[in-house]
Parts: sequence; structure tokens; C-alpha cells
Amino acid sequence: MKKGKILTIALLAFSASAFSQVIMGDAIGTAANKTSVLLEFANTNNKGIILPYVRTLPTTPTQGTLLLDAVNAAQARIRYYNGTSWMDMSGQNGNITAVMATQPALAETTSEKFIIGATSTSANGAVVLESASKAMVLPTVTDVNNIPSPSPGMMVYVNKTGAKRLAVYNGERWSFWAAQ
Repeated sequence: MKKGKILTIALLAFSASAFSQVIMGDAIGTAANKTSVLLEFANTNNKGIILPYVRTLPTTPTQGTLLLDAVNAAQARIRYYNGTSWMDMSGQNGNITAVMATQPALAETTSEKFIIGATSTSANGAVVLESASKAMVLPTVTDVNNIPSPSPGMMVYVNKTGAKRLAVYNGERWSFWAAQ
């Protein structure tokens, strides 16, 4: 592991244990009200957050879980667990067979997780944001076409006049969720 990654992990762990805001990508962030933000991404306008790829859906998911369902790599979809069932966020299949061939197929240690906002959690997940009053601010872009090489499982918030919405990339296509 490179020294930069080790330092980043150490800083994130310290920030999380101190119950402070974590900003990825710059020191300022974009949120006007910092007291309500737990995790924020820099406003680079061309990057997103990548959801975990799973070859098997979790048997005991926590409500609010987001992932890229790669159980069938030729029919990959972004999914959200609402507490009772998995909801499809893509609305269309993405073929990520070639991408999955390069992903490790190791068994996970399910008891290990990275927690931001608390010292412990009962939630199942690789990265868990735990807070009763703070949220995650997604990476913001003005247009998904500004992202040079979107990765399967990418999620961004599109802040475009007349088209503010959540966008998810299933490996082939973007799907958009607009406020109703």
C-alpha cells in the first residue's frame, strides 16, 4: 500500500473518531451549512463516488444500503435497500462483464468496516456513515458528460439549471432521479 493511501486512511480514521466532518478532495468543500454535513466531496465537476460492486447481494442489508448489483455482470444495476426489499435505481441493465474480470473475487471479512461519524455501528456495510443529524453530500457536477471516464457504480448530483437530479451509472448508461 502506498504511503499516501496509508496517510489518507489514518486521517479519515482520526476525523471519524473525533466526530468531525470529512471532506474528500479539498479542504473547503461546498456545503454552506457545515454543521449538517458528515461526509462531503470536492466540487471538481468531473468526478463521482463509486458504489461497491457485489457478486452476491447481502443477506442482512441495512436500510439505506446502496450498491452495484453485479450478481449477473451482463445485467448490472444500481440498487438501494429500503428496509424490506432491493429497489432498482438504474431502470436498465449495464453489461460490466469486462470490468468484473479485473475485480478481485476474494471473500470479505464482514465484521470489518470503516465508520464515519461514530465509534461503532450495528449497520452492515464496508463504509458506514452513522449520524442522527448529519448527511453525506454527493460529488456535484453540472453535466455527466463532463466526466471523462465514468466507472460502473458511479453516483453524482447534477446541479444544472432546470435539471437538478441524482445520477447513477450502471456501466453502460446514466439513469437520472429527479425530485418529484
